[in-house]
Amino acid sequence: MGRLRVSQPPEVISLGCRLNIAESERIRTLLADERDVVVVNSCAVTMEAVRQTRQAIRKARRARPDARLLVTGCAADIEREQLAAMPEVDGLVPNTQKLDARAWNVPERTQPVPPKHTRAFIAVQNGCDHSCTFCVIPQGRGGSQSMTIEEVLKEVERHLDQGAPEVVLTGVDVTSWGHDLPGAPPLGELVRAVLDTFPQLQRLRMSSLDGVEIDPLLFEMFASEPRLMPHLHLSLQHGADLILKRMKRRHLRHDAIDLVQRLKDRRPDLAIGADLIAGFPTETEEHHADNSSIIAELPVVHGHIFPYSPRPNTPAARMPQLDRALIKARASDLRAAVTKARAAWLESLVGTRLTVLTETDGTGYAENFARVAVPEGAAPGTIVTVTPTRVEEGLLL
Repeated sequence: MGRLRVSQPPEVISLGCRLNIAESERIRTLLADERDVVVVNSCAVTMEAVRQTRQAIRKARRARPDARLLVTGCAADIEREQLAAMPEVDGLVPNTQKLDARAWNVPERTQPVPPKHTRAFIAVQNGCDHSCTFCVIPQGRGGSQSMTIEEVLKEVERHLDQGAPEVVLTGVDVTSWGHDLPGAPPLGELVRAVLDTFPQLQRLRMSSLDGVEIDPLLFEMFASEPRLMPHLHLSLQHGADLILKRMKRRHLRHDAIDLVQRLKDRRPDLAIGADLIAGFPTETEEHHADNSSIIAELPVVHGHIFPYSPRPNTPAARMPQLDRALIKARASDLRAAVTKARAAWLESLVGTRLTVLTETDGTGYAENFARVAVPEGAAPGTIVTVTPTRVEEGLLL
């Protein structure tokens, strides 16, 4: 007798950034009525991200051998030939078309599917108009495109109706939101509109921001608005001015330090996160020391450390490269510096009353994005008040 095939619902596997998480939710809505489909929403920001994408594809094929396996996301464009050649892959959907029902050959769905996340991710912006020398993302997502305020408010309302206690505004370059809209409204105007329109929204959180583009209204809300979470994640990339210039970033070290100091003067509980690249081409030991020292100076308590890897068709890939072992060692140094800063910060939170949004694993996130153990029986998606008494293995208990 042959093996009995059981039809299964669609699955969307999301890799990479918060924007991909938001887009994966929309893909789930598009494919909600389909059967035996697996989508890998890929990432290509580093060579490691591409490796993880290929690994996820192979794992998905082993788990769902009879499903139609489709790949979208940045790697589907940037690594198109390599992924198309994988025997596990049945097809690719261009990244710029993945939110269009026609690309999946399915009818447009009018009824939303409830999100599975306790936080709702809304992609208010996509693409990027800048030309950082290390970055491949514009090749996969194109130029900056913004949702209108009305479109964003509609999405927020949909998630609130489904019970989301926290909304995260995300994108590729969120602080460029509005530059392509009539009148070029600043991001602060969008944030103000969300908070004013929905007084019932308990928590609004921002994803990674370019500090040099934080407008005065957004600065004021970070400084004083309690419903805008005290968690600022900066697209910092490096702590040495010469490397920042070679990256073609638009800020210098002192710009980041000044921004954080001015905000913390107004809101001392603000927690700082940052993206940092280790081992950028031409980076010297002195540059690396500057990269490490800015972690303690800010301090960076939520760190995303990326070992540099050359990406196709980027200027940095043509610069003098560092040895891979040295890059790995410097990334380890940066992670250790973040671990040290984070440990001191967590200890400072012991005895402090925190409001925590519960997840499904018995923990949750405080306003400042500290991970906290929640009381037994706390339902996922609810907000509870916790006063931690100690820290164990990076978790407030």
